[in-house]
Amino acid sequence: MPALCRDCLTQIAPSRRCPVCGSPRVVSHAELYDLSIAHMDCDAFYASVEKRDNPALNGKPVIIGGGHRGVVSTACYIARIKGVRSAMPMFQALKLCPEAIVIKPRMDAYVEASRAIRAMMEELTPAIQPLSLDEAFLDMTGTTKLHGVPPAVMLAKLVRRMKTELGLTGSIGLSHNKFLAKLASDLDKPHGFSVIGAAETQTFLSNKPVSMIWGVGAATLGALNQAGIQTFSDLLRWERTDLIARFGSLGDRLWHLARGQDKRQVSAHEPMKSISNETT
Repeated sequence: MPALCRDCLTQIAPSRRCPVCGSPRVVSHAELYDLSIAHMDCDAFYASVEKRDNPALNGKPVIIGGGHRGVVSTACYIARIKGVRSAMPMFQALKLCPEAIVIKPRMDAYVEASRAIRAMMEELTPAIQPLSLDEAFLDMTGTTKLHGVPPAVMLAKLVRRMKTELGLTGSIGLSHNKFLAKLASDLDKPHGFSVIGAAETQTFLSNKPVSMIWGVGAATLGALNQAGIQTFSDLLRWERTDLIARFGSLGDRLWHLARGQDKRQVSAHEPMKSISNETT
């Protein structure tokens, strides 16, 4: 089974530690060097930029947002452990984490950092689809010949450069389509690298909640739950025609996603969905 040290980028045999540098940050998967659709998601992006630019904040809970009457834009992982979440009223966040340091957003700094990351991505592939300042899809198909190594190695190199050159970390999801790549990037945060291969797709999805589907908000989730659909296994029990009759075009999309199918291409021409996802 192929394995890769995410620190020294050596391709190795499966091992708990890299035999070259001793790092425990080893990723191994049967399809590691065959997959080429990736999702890169920065870790607590706004808060990470603030901590990078002000080392005195390291080790402290940081919340980005307005004043006491405002809302939380994002929070670092220390504050999240206390229950702080994006879009939470600030007074509620400070009740959960009264020792938190609240900082107003500095969009110029975040945009500058995002541009630097984008420039690194462009050295890997022209097929980049940014979703926001802090996350993007990359299609690395056909780049092995260009770089001399599989996409997984270049993606590990990307996040290593982000950390060493920019002082920021990101998590990689690698799979055979966009839907699964985005799911994978959330599996091992922060600073993770997760793989969902074609062979394991159905097994991986079977017991997962449909709330994991990107774009399924509270209203849609409520409608699905009302229909008795809580997991991907529940979706599999529905006929395609019945899902379409009940949920329209969404039903057709759900039928495909339940089977791990997503034919959407990584498109550099898609508009960004938001300034920042900032939930991860």
